[in-house]
Formats: sequence, C-alpha cells, structure tokens
Amino acid sequence: MVERTGLRGLDRRMVNGAGALLCGGLLGYAMYAEHVLGLEPCPLCVFQRVAVLALGFVLLAAYAHNPGRSGARVYGVLAAVTAAAGIGFAWRQVWLQGLPADEVPECGPGLDFIMDVFPFWEAIGMVLEGSGDCAKIDWTFLGLSMAGWMLIILTPLALVALWNNFRAVGR
Repeated sequence: MVERTGLRGLDRRMVNGAGALLCGGLLGYAMYAEHVLGLEPCPLCVFQRVAVLALGFVLLAAYAHNPGRSGARVYGVLAAVTAAAGIGFAWRQVWLQGLPADEVPECGPGLDFIMDVFPFWEAIGMVLEGSGDCAKIDWTFLGLSMAGWMLIILTPLALVALWNNFRAVGR
C-alpha cells in the first residue's frame, strides 16, 4: 500500500530512500576526492564520513522496513542523532578552518595511530580537539570547504528526516 498523505503527497518510504541515496552520493564523492583528486581526509573528515554512512544506513533501513508510526519515529530520531554527529564534526572543522594561522593547533598523529593507541573516548576527544590537518582547506566550491558543504547538506537532511518520519500518514 502506498502512503500518499502529507506535504504534496510525498511518500514517507520514498523520502527515506532519497535520503539514503543522497548519503551514498556524498560518500561516493568523498571517495572520488580521496582516490582521484588525491585529497587525504583528516580525522574530522573521516568521522563525518562515518556519520554520513550511519545516516545512510538508518534511512535505508527505514526505506526497507517501511514501518508504522511508532517505528518511523524511531528511525526519525536515529537519523537525527546520526546527522547531528556529522553536523557537529563538520561544525568543528569549519571553526578550525576559520582560525587565524597562529591559533591553529599543531598537526597531530594520524587517525589510525590515535584509534590504535588510545581508548575510544579519549581518541574521540583528541580528534575533536582537531589538528592542523583539519584546519587545512584543500578544496572549495562556491567559496565553501567540504566541511562547510557538509553543514549545508546535513542540516536540512536531518530536518527532513525528522519531519518525514514524525508526520502523520494513513497507515
């Protein structure tokens, strides 16, 4: 049964599927930027990718499951939480990129080393502190870095996921 109520008759399932496809596209471009353009991701970039991957899986699961009202709300909350993590990582990186050169933290060890040597929560804290790698801007489009674009994309995506999965539909 196709659900066709709400804003412009949008089907909840299809909106979740479109969100999952958008996440796949974002990750695809990140892989292109890394492997074709040669841009090495900093630790905050890697965490943004993980958040987008998690968001994509949540939206894909919501699409595949096509739950009723209560289940949709669970997916909406999970999508908002994972998107909020990505937004937080992107916001931190944009903030680091805006610092004057003399205030940028020194470059630290790589993410692999941090995750291997330190306990998980301590490693997360170290990544969030940022490093000179995270403040470096290698790529821009229309004057915004990739982290800036992640803020612009993930914020409305989180809001749409909440709206879509909390709205009343005939089921």
